[in-house]
Amino acid sequence: MKDTDEIIIKGLRLTCHVGVPDEERAQPQELLLHVRLHPFSDPQPLQDDITRTIDYHAVALHIEQLASERPRKLIETLAEDIAASVVENFSVSRVTIEIEKFILPNTRSVGVRITRLA
Repeated sequence: MKDTDEIIIKGLRLTCHVGVPDEERAQPQELLLHVRLHPFSDPQPLQDDITRTIDYHAVALHIEQLASERPRKLIETLAEDIAASVVENFSVSRVTIEIEKFILPNTRSVGVRITRLA
């Protein structure tokens, strides 16, 4: 894959404990996650071999596990934790994490988007 290519996980639903007030963190809530993974550039063709690319199923499972490990006050912290772990555990040159939270009345969602480099 080329360094301009992206693998996208769009709309991953996470259930986790997040929120500044203790009352909000007490109950799990659903978040929506969008992930853009940029593989390291490789001039060789993939040859239909999953070991030569990023296994997005493995990434999704990894993110779900990480999100459920502990409560967090901020979705920003969750985004940072996810980005750092994806960079550390998968062969990516860059990752963008976007998290949507459904908490404010009269809004579709609030969110955060971060990009981190390997």
